Amino acid sequence: MSYQVELRHLHYFQVLAEELHFRKAAERLYISQPGLTRQIKQLEEIYGTLLFERGKRFVQLTPAGRYLKSETDILTGHLEHIRLQLHQIGEGKIAELRIGFIGSAAQIAIPDILYRLNKKYPGIEVNLNELPNETQVEYLLEDKLDCGVVRMRYAPAGLRLKKIYEEPFALVVPKDHPVQAKNFRSLKQFEKEQFILFGRDYSNDYYELVMSIFSDHDFTPRVHHKTVNALTIFKLVEKKMGIAVVPASLRRGYDVPVRFIELNRIPQRSQLSLLWNRNNRNPGMKPFLEIAGK
Repeated sequence: MSYQVELRHLHYFQVLAEELHFRKAAERLYISQPGLTRQIKQLEEIYGTLLFERGKRFVQLTPAGRYLKSETDILTGHLEHIRLQLHQIGEGKIAELRIGFIGSAAQIAIPDILYRLNKKYPGIEVNLNELPNETQVEYLLEDKLDCGVVRMRYAPAGLRLKKIYEEPFALVVPKDHPVQAKNFRSLKQFEKEQFILFGRDYSNDYYELVMSIFSDHDFTPRVHHKTVNALTIFKLVEKKMGIAVVPASLRRGYDVPVRFIELNRIPQRSQLSLLWNRNNRNPGMKPFLEIAGK
């Protein structure tokens, strides 16, 4: 028997791959369970390989199924992107850009870039999503984002990176901490303190950069808390649960009673970068990169 792969096959496969339960997947798809079983069997016959392992009490993806799941995720993201772009073109607009950003970029980069973009290219609509660095990388590879604004120095495989901002780090200490800017000499003064840091989930590259600061001062920090949220860090510092090391620009936009000590004399600098997929064909990307690179 000969079949051709149709989008419905891949849609049914994707839902089942998410649910790993034939009844639940069939309910989501509004089809009968035997009908879903037939569609999946057809897909497996077309590709000549099992996509799911079935048991009395379990359904799980085979290695081939896991590969197809990753590819259908990318395809689904691209189809949704096509739908959005066609809608924008139909309304007379140039494009819609899906931009991811980390929270700190909202203070120093995003507003200025979007202001200049809108002034020169009012036909480009921007959809902003605040996301951790690593999630942005994942979404860029799956065509769920057009561009990310991240704290990274190096581009992961398949992506391109452009530095748009560089800044020093700063210590964040409680308002009444005995060490303040006027009597600060070295990070060594805080060797016995507990630290609150952005975790690896924020950005592995950024985390390694911060840890290199401590390495240069010959001690390993006692990390009491890790988070991906700047306001959480500042609130914990305010409650005297530790001190923090953050990009200096984060002192803007937060009304929390803490003190900042800029680390201007260390070589490490936090880098804010644009990150995008080298295969991205969104017509809005070239104007965006032109504006952001100025």
